[in-house]
Amino acid sequence: MNTLTRDSEIGPPLIGVSGCRKVVEGQEFDSAAHRYIAAIEQACQAVPLIVPTLGDRLDRKALLSRLDGLLFTGSLSNVEPHHYDGPESDEDTLHDPYRDATTLPLMAEAVAAGIPVFCICRGFQELNVVFGGTLHQKLQEIPGKLDHRSNPDVSFDDKFAPVHDIDLIANGILAKLAGTDTTRVNSLHGQGIDTLGQGLRIEATAPDGVIEGISAPAEKAFTLAVQWHPEWQVMENPFYLSLFTAFAEACRDRLKTTRQKA
Repeated sequence: MNTLTRDSEIGPPLIGVSGCRKVVEGQEFDSAAHRYIAAIEQACQAVPLIVPTLGDRLDRKALLSRLDGLLFTGSLSNVEPHHYDGPESDEDTLHDPYRDATTLPLMAEAVAAGIPVFCICRGFQELNVVFGGTLHQKLQEIPGKLDHRSNPDVSFDDKFAPVHDIDLIANGILAKLAGTDTTRVNSLHGQGIDTLGQGLRIEATAPDGVIEGISAPAEKAFTLAVQWHPEWQVMENPFYLSLFTAFAEACRDRLKTTRQKA
């Protein structure tokens, strides 16, 4: 059950959701998968707002002055490796330079401004890059690492089913929310953290040592990222729901603080 309490005097938080640039029938769209939008509306009891992929043309200062939190989503695309001095990607790698140009500076400025940030999958990788970390582009090709990609031959529901355990670091945010030191999650990613960004703390690891959760404990506000997809059927999974609830509470605290200053 979602235990969030609504404050009728200040209303629900406004939470930005990172958009991706898509081309459909020759037309460009700014979009986000509906499951992220639904998680913000249902699990956070907040108002979601898709952030357009405008790059430097986005007035980040104006946007951040109005948002109470930001959700950086997963995507089929990967962060372009020049952002972390990585080797050139294989030709078949899907990139979204419009998203990179939007989310990387926006995330950095949001964290610096003390705006709550929750990052999922690609967003998890973006947070590591923003903090100066690097990425493995193909975990499945590294000796000793599992293939963390989803099975393309199964149903959509099966792709998001839990497939491996993660160990939760003692006294971390995830361990406190889960109330245990291990839990089971889904896995739909090919990339992962190589070098951890400066100032980030490991929150969870997979059986092969791949980092599955990170936080930034020294920052002003809630800053959490996970490699799996807790937005999937979030209302049916108590642990997944607890992540969004904690994020939502931080957003509500931000909203109350900004309203008091106004």
